[in-house]
Amino acid sequence: MQITFLGHAAFHILINKKHLIIDPFISGNALAKSIDISELKADYILLTHGHQDHILDVESIVNHNPDCILVSNYEIVEWFGKKGITGHPMNHGGKKKFDFGTVKYVNAVHSSILPDGSYGG
Repeated sequence: MQITFLGHAAFHILINKKHLIIDPFISGNALAKSIDISELKADYILLTHGHQDHILDVESIVNHNPDCILVSNYEIVEWFGKKGITGHPMNHGGKKKFDFGTVKYVNAVHSSILPDGSYGG
């Protein structure tokens, strides 16, 4: 496994030949100014919650990785689904085995209001 810090809460993880991006806040992040989003490989994007400083570059990354799957809570996956992004919704406490490993979705006690002010509805 290889883990690369991309700045703020963003990470790239290479595991079992799969590329995971967690909380992609890159283009608006001064710590990530040297990162070219178009060069990031992503098979999956995992989102902890819907604040802009965790989801800013989801659409850009998916545009360069069209088979990428978004993994997050139901509301966030539905919100991005309306934008044509494929996702796997999870509920708190649930877990799912993916081809790279198992994800368990734990409660972080944090809201998921999205950039447009909605909660995914």
